[in-house]
Amino acid sequence: MEGKIIIYGGSGGIGSEIARLLHAKNIPIHIVARDSEKLATVADAYSASYTVGDVMNPILFPKVMEDAGDTCSGLVYAVGSINTGSLRRLSSSDYLDDFKINGLGAVLAAQAAFPVMKKSRSQSSMVFFSSVAAIQGFPLHSSISMAKGAVNGLVLALATELAPKIRVNGIAPSITDTPLASTIIKNDEIAEKLAAIHPLKRIGKAEDIARLAVFLLSEESSWITGQIISVDGGRSTLHPAGT
Repeated sequence: MEGKIIIYGGSGGIGSEIARLLHAKNIPIHIVARDSEKLATVADAYSASYTVGDVMNPILFPKVMEDAGDTCSGLVYAVGSINTGSLRRLSSSDYLDDFKINGLGAVLAAQAAFPVMKKSRSQSSMVFFSSVAAIQGFPLHSSISMAKGAVNGLVLALATELAPKIRVNGIAPSITDTPLASTIIKNDEIAEKLAAIHPLKRIGKAEDIARLAVFLLSEESSWITGQIISVDGGRSTLHPAGT
């Protein structure tokens, strides 16, 4: 990797773990998040440059590229939302906000980074985040399933359009122990039930997801593009034993 890796959601559970793993490999990073205090802490820990801002604001994306400098060989859009509710309860603004955070934000991040990434002498890589909910149907997940389904389509379209210079892949986690999911798994009984519905009998960890992201950014994955890879303890394809 000859240029910086830009990580949107860099102060979150998965984003900060990706930053940690990249820093351990001495790879320069630029992180982006809206919480300035958390962002500054992560940036200081991993010697990263950073930009404070909200992905709901389109002016953020060109500012990120200006702050990051003139080299970029990788983009990670590790931004998401968990907005569950019945079809009757969710409003049009719920659906639009989820789409803007997950889908439109990913598009704008890619648009802003592309002019710099295509100049990289080596192959570059974009990594976006989908969800098990866009692969397997769950009740009360229509908004996030729709938004992450858009991310899946974006991965396929951009992987085709940007090949062979830039590879584009997606990661589809199941429930993972991060601050984003804290309200769901803070109850021990609920956490145990959620772990039990995964064939591997546990909830995911940030490092489970981050390791794949770092692999997809690296030259070790140079013949992988256009893939949505599930990191979900087998949930999307297997039934737990005994069910």
